[in-house]
Amino acid sequence: MPKLRPIPKALCLLFPLLLGASGAHADDPVIARVLVEGSRGSQLGLADSASQGSVSGRELELRTVYRPGEILEATPGLVVSQHSGEGKANQFYLRGFNLDHGTDLATFIDDMPVNQRSHAHGQGWTDLNFLMPELVGRLDYGKGPYSARVGDFASAGSAAITYVNRLPQNIATLSAGQNGYGRAAIAASTELGGASLLYALEGLHNNGPFTNGDNYRKYNGVLRLSQGYANNGWNVTAMAYQGRWNSTDQIPLRAVDNGSLGRFDAIDPTDGGRAERLSLSGTWRQTGADTSSKVSAYVIRNRLDLYSNFSYFMNDPVNGDQFAQPDRRVTSGLTASHTFHLHQGPWQVSDWTVGAIGQNDNIFNGLQHTRAQQVLSSVRADHIVESSAAVYVENATRWTDVFRTVAGVRADRYRYDVKSDLAANSGSASAGIANPSLNLIFGPWAATEFYVNMGNGFHSNDARGTQTRVDPATGAPLTPVPGLVRSKGLELGMRTEAIPKMQTALSLYRLDFASELTYVGDEGTTEAGRPSRRYGIELSNYYKPVKWLSIDFDAAYARARSRDSDPLAGNYIEGAVEGVSQLALTVDKLGPWSGAVRLRYFGPRPLVDDNSVRSHSSTTLNGRIGYKINGQTRLELEGFNLTNRRTSAIDYYYASQLASEAVPRADLHFHPIESRSLRATLIRNW
Repeated sequence: MPKLRPIPKALCLLFPLLLGASGAHADDPVIARVLVEGSRGSQLGLADSASQGSVSGRELELRTVYRPGEILEATPGLVVSQHSGEGKANQFYLRGFNLDHGTDLATFIDDMPVNQRSHAHGQGWTDLNFLMPELVGRLDYGKGPYSARVGDFASAGSAAITYVNRLPQNIATLSAGQNGYGRAAIAASTELGGASLLYALEGLHNNGPFTNGDNYRKYNGVLRLSQGYANNGWNVTAMAYQGRWNSTDQIPLRAVDNGSLGRFDAIDPTDGGRAERLSLSGTWRQTGADTSSKVSAYVIRNRLDLYSNFSYFMNDPVNGDQFAQPDRRVTSGLTASHTFHLHQGPWQVSDWTVGAIGQNDNIFNGLQHTRAQQVLSSVRADHIVESSAAVYVENATRWTDVFRTVAGVRADRYRYDVKSDLAANSGSASAGIANPSLNLIFGPWAATEFYVNMGNGFHSNDARGTQTRVDPATGAPLTPVPGLVRSKGLELGMRTEAIPKMQTALSLYRLDFASELTYVGDEGTTEAGRPSRRYGIELSNYYKPVKWLSIDFDAAYARARSRDSDPLAGNYIEGAVEGVSQLALTVDKLGPWSGAVRLRYFGPRPLVDDNSVRSHSSTTLNGRIGYKINGQTRLELEGFNLTNRRTSAIDYYYASQLASEAVPRADLHFHPIESRSLRATLIRNW
């Protein structure tokens, strides 16, 4: 057997650039990255900042999640919550933001954007309920506006989930649990005429602990045909999802305190929703010795009917305040990028990437006053065509063996066409923005790298806001908002693996926004607000002392304030998350056993801008234990809220009026975290 020679140091230093020097979001690898199953891949030489990272499918599989969107909590510092029934888009918190249902958190699945702009309920609506955990190959995440490859909604962070093209083993799962929980799923792949055919089906039901059960019914399917590999090949994918549910919206604390309402009761039992998603997408990639190209295209059809009641009987004491937000849309888009590599001397190696992105949304949505899901009147109805195009250039250069840079510039152009049922709120507008970014990476020295990151980003506002001149409910005059709002970010970071078997990342950041989006409780929408500034610090630590045990500890703190002075209000930002942390212990392949426990702390938030009312903090403990019966069969038991804490998943402070009250009252409104529950799952591979 020939003796293996060590890899030359120079070649080791070139690997990060060959892999694509855009870090965790590398789209054009020339050499396929190798991950050792069960351990986290090193980000030294790959990531462009301390707040970038990648989580493998195996690591995600070992997490305990109550709902699919919680997979994103593998991103350090990110909290995923819910203020309504299962089936509705989650609530997200990151870097001092209450991100509502996804604003300023750009989310992608197989290059398809999940965020829905100019949505009936909230800008950037991110519904991840169609996600199938069995198909997830990896999660790539980043924070801050430091990459030209991501644009709208990405200022606080971005998350990209990649599905596998083929499964190493086919899998069938059957789950049952408390509160009417049941799930059946199958995922398999087979060879078909020189290509690989992947298919997956899922059915789910869940009531939750609520008096008026969620009765969430989900049906999900994926069909993918692919050929080749990640860096040379193509795939075509069809997805279909349907969900129906009852909403268990937030309830007022005063009614629980006086005993007229239980923690898991609902005020309007007819709240609920229906969602559908159909998509067809395709990706083509080609990689040569010094070039790589990628093209992705998609068409997505989304439908939502959402019925909510947050203020109860404040606006209509007779019929109640339930409102409907129907949204119908077809989203189409294309992304293309080309990377070429230049070698100049022993150290100086450059990647030049040029890219183009286009997206079009054809949207019909509205706001209606309803009672028991029956329309009483229409507040507004709109037809929106929102189109955007972007081009970017990014350069990644290694100047010496301990210094490299990633610099880019991106230009975006948007056009909004709104046809409203109120002529004064109809019209067209366009907006453009250009954003540079620069990343300086120093090292490695003693398995340690240092980062300086700076860049501009943006989020788009609702297209209706760019044309609305008259409040459709009151007739009061309004001032249109700008279509695009700039953000500016700066970050200092460090990543080290100096301690054997441990990976640590530390970052300090500042993020400014020219306009803050704030939540409007009685309409369930967002509106443009005051400019803001956030400072924060984040720590991420991963330790694998032995082959079968890994320990994760993440902690983050943020300070969020409005930047302009308002003598009639404070400078705090409502709902802005301050402190979060998690501690997780994971056991994998300890003989036939596996398992995990995860402790999550979700800190208090200011609920009004003078900080006179604050939310409660919450600490929850989830866990799972698995036993491998034989080579193809294993049994898992999952537990949620194991200490059965009586705490909130989310809190708001606003005015509402119960049927028994003569006048509105300002109060804390909360959605309780689900009580302790268990689920058992039988998993069969073949």
